[in-house]
Amino acid sequence: MIRVLLVDDQELMRMGFRMVLGAQEDVDVVGEAANGLDAVQLAERLRPDVVLMDVRMPVLDGVEATKRIAEAGTAKVLVMTTFDLDEYALSALRNGASGFLLKDTPPGDLVSALRAVASGDAVVSPSVTKRLLSRFLGEGGGELRDAAVLEALTEREREVLVLIAKGLSNTEIARKLFLSEATVKTHVGRILAKLELRDRVQAVVLAYETGLVRPGDV
Repeated sequence: MIRVLLVDDQELMRMGFRMVLGAQEDVDVVGEAANGLDAVQLAERLRPDVVLMDVRMPVLDGVEATKRIAEAGTAKVLVMTTFDLDEYALSALRNGASGFLLKDTPPGDLVSALRAVASGDAVVSPSVTKRLLSRFLGEGGGELRDAAVLEALTEREREVLVLIAKGLSNTEIARKLFLSEATVKTHVGRILAKLELRDRVQAVVLAYETGLVRPGDV
């Protein structure tokens, strides 16, 4: 059973999410919060598997709430926003969110995303991340992070990171680099460990922020 905490300042939005999730046999909505501060406190008390988090809220926004929950390790966070080019969503990804979806995401996709995040996967479209970063970096580039952090990686690991940032799955990376999928998984694990990243979402963000991949790259 996937235990979910709903966080949104709009009661109608929470009601809609509750109706969708309540129809799933493997999902249990264990609580609701109308602001980030209540979300942090409830996450600590209820220990849900996933927090479905609005990013724009009063008292404490979803970005800071995500950061506190991620740092405490109390739950995984899936952020929801109305706008696909939302700096709040990008900040939430930087601060530990495991996924990012639009509020008008079809119910089936929302449920699939929750299941994926609960199982330890990251849910975010690399194309959305690319558009977000393109907005702040500009098509010409301009790093937000010192590229020296990448010196910890081997040449092969850098190659794999580039392909992760371009949205390729482990299977696709394996095919492209003529490696076994198990070897690719090992490389991905080492990349995350060396760069102290939580998941593939943060790997994508870091690749763009350091200039390893540019928003204009194909």
